[in-house]
Amino acid sequence: MVMLLPPAELLVGLDLQAECPVRDVLDHVAAKWTTLILASLADRPLRFGELRRALPDISKRMLTQSLRDLERDGLLTRHVYPTKPPSVEYRLSPLGESMLPALGALIEWAKQAHPRIREARATYDKASASGQAVV
Repeated sequence: MVMLLPPAELLVGLDLQAECPVRDVLDHVAAKWTTLILASLADRPLRFGELRRALPDISKRMLTQSLRDLERDGLLTRHVYPTKPPSVEYRLSPLGESMLPALGALIEWAKQAHPRIREARATYDKASASGQAVV
């Protein structure tokens, strides 16, 4: 993914207060589980239980709330099938699908940068614990 402008230039002219579109979107999209839920739905629609198995560390309550937030933001759709008991399926909306290229780039960057980030954390924590200045 090629960024046409440096990130700071992308923010020029935006009101970075409460009405900022970047803040408004990132408040939801950058939530801990959002990226993983959207990535899980990238290939095909999934039922609630399938999402729970795909993301074993998420609580039932947090998954439910995250799915509601994503539906409210228009990034996924919820389909209820008239079976007994009712079957519910979640799928990306066209808006959610439009986010996949950026999400894929972020995931790839995270995978590549993770070892260096862990190393930086260890260096910082070691220096901080010994009272040394972190440079």
